[in-house]
Amino acid sequence: MRLNFDLKVAKEKRLLQLCELDELRLEVYESSHIYKEKAKKWHDKYLLKKRFEESDIVLLLNSRLKQFPGKLRSWWSGPFQVAKVLLNGAVEVWSESTGTFTANG
Repeated sequence: MRLNFDLKVAKEKRLLQLCELDELRLEVYESSHIYKEKAKKWHDKYLLKKRFEESDIVLLLNSRLKQFPGKLRSWWSGPFQVAKVLLNGAVEVWSESTGTFTANG
């Protein structure tokens, strides 16, 4: 009889510990979510929107070179002149050697 009572108490105690652990996990999840929101807000505060206008001189990032890194290779190509700014943020750029093409702004 005493053994049965001890098992019941141990079972209830273990169930209580599991519930506390679950509450702790949810609290940590919520606090990490709050931290990520604050970090994103702080980071976004320092971002600057780039606005291009016609006749601006720009350089283009060649992202393909990131796959094949080289010490002396430049990731930038250009200079190019902005010919037209499109509504979706893209720009048409022009240079004498390559002509006109569209690039992501």
